[in-house]
Amino acid sequence: MSANPVITIKPLGFPWDTVDPFLFCAYHDDAYPQGNGSMGPAAALAGRSIGQDFSRKDGWSMYHGDTVPGFPAHPHRGFETVTVVRKGLIDHSDSLGAAARFGQGDAQWLTAGRGVVHAEMFPLLDEAKPNPLELFQIWLNLPARSKMVPAHFTMFWGQDIPRLQAKDEGGRTTDVAVIAGALEGAGAPLPPPPDSWAAQAESDVAIWTLRMDPGARWTLPEAKGQGTRRTLYFFKGATVTIGGQPVNSASAIEVQAGAPLEIINGDAEAEFLMLQGRPIGEPVVQYGPFVMNTQAEIQQTMRDYQRTQFGGWPWPDSAPVHGTDEARFARHPGGRQEMPAALEPSSQ
Repeated sequence: MSANPVITIKPLGFPWDTVDPFLFCAYHDDAYPQGNGSMGPAAALAGRSIGQDFSRKDGWSMYHGDTVPGFPAHPHRGFETVTVVRKGLIDHSDSLGAAARFGQGDAQWLTAGRGVVHAEMFPLLDEAKPNPLELFQIWLNLPARSKMVPAHFTMFWGQDIPRLQAKDEGGRTTDVAVIAGALEGAGAPLPPPPDSWAAQAESDVAIWTLRMDPGARWTLPEAKGQGTRRTLYFFKGATVTIGGQPVNSASAIEVQAGAPLEIINGDAEAEFLMLQGRPIGEPVVQYGPFVMNTQAEIQQTMRDYQRTQFGGWPWPDSAPVHGTDEARFARHPGGRQEMPAALEPSSQ
C-alpha cells in the first residue's frame, strides 16, 4: 500500500466521477422560487430549453420537466439508484404502481433489476416562500447474477437513518449520516433491499454524508473489506486537510480505504459525501438508462422495453405529482402504505 493515503484529487463536475461499483453520482442543488399553485415555479420559463433544461439559470433547472421540474417517466435496468434528499421533496411514481413523496432527509433505494419505469418530480408546494431542493442521486451497479432480479424499492425515513455525532478535543462536531454500511457508534445499520449489491457480505458498500464544524477533526475508520475503494466528495466548504494533504476547492478525493484517515477542516463548515465499495470487476456496457455486461444484453434490453414497457405505465401522464398535501408517504406494489413514524396515525 502506498504511504500516501490520498490516491487522486479531481475537480467536481456534473455528474461526479465515480469508481466501481458506483456508476454515476449527480448532485442537484436548486434554488427554486415560490410555487405557482400548480407545483411549478412562479417564474417565467423564457430562455430555458423546456424538456432538456440543465441550465441552472437563476440557480435552478427544470431538467426534463415542462410544468413541474424533475424527471418524467424513464426506464432503468441492471443497476440501482440511491436518492438522498437533503432539502425539498420528490414525488416518485413507477410502472409497478408504487408511489411515494419523500424528502427532508429521507432516502429511497430502488433496485431496478430486470426493469422498471419511474418518474421523479420535484413539486414546489410553498406558494409564499422559495422551495430549495438539494439531493444526491447515486447509481450503484449490480453484478451479472443480479441484473435480472425483480424491481424493488425501500424507503429510509430521515429519522431512522443511523447517525454519529463525534466531538474532537476542542468540542467541535462532526456529524455522519449512514445511509449504507456500518459505522461504530451510529447504531444498527439499515438493511438495503434484498437483491442489492450492498446486501452482499463481500460488497463493503458504504454511503455516508459528513458535516464538520469549522476547525473540526475526525478520523474516518478503515474499511472492512479487502480491495475496497473509497472516494470522498468535498462539495461544501473552503479548505480541508485529508491525510495531511490540503484540498482547497470542491473535489473528488479517492483515498486508501484500508487505513484510518484523518480529516481536518478549515475555517468554514464543510460537507462531504463518501462512496465506498469493493469493485464488482465485471464488464460494464451502458446505453443511457440501461447497464448490462455485454452489447448483446443491451440490445435484448431495448427489445424487451419496446415489447413490454417494463410492465406499462399506470399513471395518467408521464410526470405525476401527488397533490398539495406536504405529508411524506410511500405506497408499495400490492398496496402496503407507510410514512415516517412521526406522521403515522396514533393507535390510541
